[in-house]
Amino acid sequence: MSSEIEIHPVDRPIRGTIRPPGSKSLTNRAFVVAALADGTTELTGVLDSRDTRVMVDSLRRLGLDVAHDPMEGTARVVGCGGKFPNANAELWLENSGTSIRFLTAACTLGHGTYRLDGNARMRERPILDLVTALRGLGAEIRCETESGCPPVVIKANGLPGGRVKVRGNISSQYLSALLMAAPRATSHVELELEGELVSEPYVEMTLRVMEQFGVKVAIERTESATVYHVPRQAYRGCAYDIEPDASAASYFFAAAAITGGEVTVPGLSRVALQGDVEFASVLEQMGCRVIWGRDSITVQGGPLRGVDVDMNAISDTAQTLSAVAVFAEGSTRIRSVAHMRHKETDRVSAVATELRLLGQIVEEHDDGLTITPSPVVPATVATYDDHRMAMSFALIGLRAKGIRIADPDCTSKTYPHYFIDLRRLCDES
Repeated sequence: MSSEIEIHPVDRPIRGTIRPPGSKSLTNRAFVVAALADGTTELTGVLDSRDTRVMVDSLRRLGLDVAHDPMEGTARVVGCGGKFPNANAELWLENSGTSIRFLTAACTLGHGTYRLDGNARMRERPILDLVTALRGLGAEIRCETESGCPPVVIKANGLPGGRVKVRGNISSQYLSALLMAAPRATSHVELELEGELVSEPYVEMTLRVMEQFGVKVAIERTESATVYHVPRQAYRGCAYDIEPDASAASYFFAAAAITGGEVTVPGLSRVALQGDVEFASVLEQMGCRVIWGRDSITVQGGPLRGVDVDMNAISDTAQTLSAVAVFAEGSTRIRSVAHMRHKETDRVSAVATELRLLGQIVEEHDDGLTITPSPVVPATVATYDDHRMAMSFALIGLRAKGIRIADPDCTSKTYPHYFIDLRRLCDES
């Protein structure tokens, strides 16, 4: 793909049906749990992207037998029962937060020395809270630098277990990583949540994936604390089908909203494992009609109005909402997404900067944004090597002329064929 791509406005409402590729969040969780399981797992609906490729490569470096067919969206993983075949491995995770955090916890179960590293942005993304929690469970682990970011070095001799406090205000991935590794520790693990938990639906997703592989976690909730009790258990290999990516679906739902059209995404429903399906409810608040089917979600566009919404639980769709807000009547306030500053880029600052470039009035807050619509000014949008910046800001070009997206290839992180699918949906309308 070229160094930039121009988005051409559509002259009619977008109407159609599209199924995005499998969920990255579910794919990487399923790979880790399947690797730790007893027996063989057959995965279907597997996403092929940069993030999932680095996961597959890392599992192979740990000695796992992983057969991955990107064209068919399938994978076969021969589990190691929590004992990695290779005693030493260097893992390169690029800028995949799920991969480095999930594998950091998993590698403490092994026996040997493991080093996990990534690109320049990954070396700016915090992981110290996870490292500290793993130390509390008996792991010998450290960050190589004083920044509390990767690279991470583990001298593993199994994970002893015990009780530890886990901070949840930076990333829910820390808790998810610990939960997935905990059943293979040498003794019972208790994880006490400390403070606010961001992106809580992703932890629920983790627990439900673990259940599919035969492991259950008891949750004790009191006024003062939430504690996850994880006894020593064995995952069992199984056949597991991965849902379409709900975060990716948000772009097509937004396209319907922005153009006054109608888009259906099959394979998702209100009871999907992914909390990001609730983005459709936010569009409903803005004036769209949402049809929740048993195996599909349809969004019908309507006159849009600004909203004031807490997006803590569905922060991966906050950039999508920012694009929709440009075409709403009145201001939109996005709240409780301060943790977005620690993602692929500082997403709060990046969204504010690029929306202002497009002529929008934006007030940046510690925890989010207020967007007041104004006529769109043609410009080239910087994407900061962030797939969600590219995919969300492209939506503005469906209604406004002169919108160009820099570095469109960055979408390969989670959705390599995004621009092809978006154009196809527009052409078929």
